[in-house]
Amino acid sequence: MMTTKVELNCGVVWVHDRILINEMNEGALLDVETNRKILQIGTDSFGGNFFGYISHRIHSYAVNPMVYRESAEHPQLKAIAVVSENALTRQTARVERQFYTDKNSFEIFSTLEEAEAWMTEQLNTYSKEKSLKG
Repeated sequence: MMTTKVELNCGVVWVHDRILINEMNEGALLDVETNRKILQIGTDSFGGNFFGYISHRIHSYAVNPMVYRESAEHPQLKAIAVVSENALTRQTARVERQFYTDKNSFEIFSTLEEAEAWMTEQLNTYSKEKSLKG
């Protein structure tokens, strides 16, 4: 599967194998409008299929917690992961997780590899459930 890079004015989104990986710029704000653009990239890229979202926090930036309420309502977005090597950033993500309604589908990792492995597992579980019901 090829990885596609989508440039936003506040960062970059990598589209790869049912996963969006977002890398925001230093000092940017992930607000509801930006989040809608990112979710739309997922919808456009993966058609009607489920997908996951990884926030790869290389830089420090602000997040409006309301983005999690809206993300939780997106029918195809099945899991969110936050990746940071910074302990304080991971602690902030634990607070953000309170705003996401399905807390089982929101995990925090210190490496991108761990997050991708967990995300693939999550998406495979959803695909199996759908095929069993369908």
